[in-house]
Amino acid sequence: MKIATWNVNSIKARLDNALSWLKETNPDIVCLQELKCEDHAFPAQAFEDLGYNVLVHGQKTYNGVAILSKLKPEDVTRGLPGDEDDAQARYLEAVFTRKSGVVRVASIYLPNGNPLGTEKFEYKLRWMDRLRTHARALLKLEEPLVLAGDYNVIPTPLDARFPENWTGDALFQPESRAKFRRLLNLGFTDAVRQVHGDEPGLYTFWDYQAGAWQRNNGIRIDHLLLSPQAADLLKAARIDREVRTQEKPSDHVPVVIELKAS
Repeated sequence: MKIATWNVNSIKARLDNALSWLKETNPDIVCLQELKCEDHAFPAQAFEDLGYNVLVHGQKTYNGVAILSKLKPEDVTRGLPGDEDDAQARYLEAVFTRKSGVVRVASIYLPNGNPLGTEKFEYKLRWMDRLRTHARALLKLEEPLVLAGDYNVIPTPLDARFPENWTGDALFQPESRAKFRRLLNLGFTDAVRQVHGDEPGLYTFWDYQAGAWQRNNGIRIDHLLLSPQAADLLKAARIDREVRTQEKPSDHVPVVIELKAS
């Protein structure tokens, strides 16, 4: 089973790119982030024509997450539990049943948090606390669980080409990184690092500015975190960086894992 995550940075602007990548890669489940459209405006038919079921939790102009799946989604959760007043569309979760059992997958678009010293950074930290609380509850189900998405966190200096350039950014603050570690320490496995160890240069995002792609000035902020039951099934993990060479690309690229049947 192939499970992928990709911040498309506007599904309307990146529809052709997404369809081309899906046809080539043929993943079973895809978590998309930063759709920048409401549910009714999501181009569901284009993905359904490729054999995908479509779940969308959208928002006008900003945010938005989706899950595309070859399997029928069940037990769907729209929105991260813990704050009924939070209207931002950043979390979508569903269960999928395959022959060897269920797998639970969430598409996550964690708040950016910039600029520092504002409510946006405080919201990021509160959101991470809510995610940890919900993730801890999900782990009690003792089932394969994949928390996939754009976490807007650079976990370690190894995950940035020039970490010194990010010391004033919310993505690399001690508080952000500490909360990410607390989430991992619940028992999750970072799929890419599990497969590739401390290999440098594993980036998933390159800014549009200052020739970041051409200089390989990248960072790794898109992650798939696996529960112990999912980690036991991990077969492969990769970053499809060549997608960044497409015409009018997203500033993120897909990350793909493969799970064994059992």
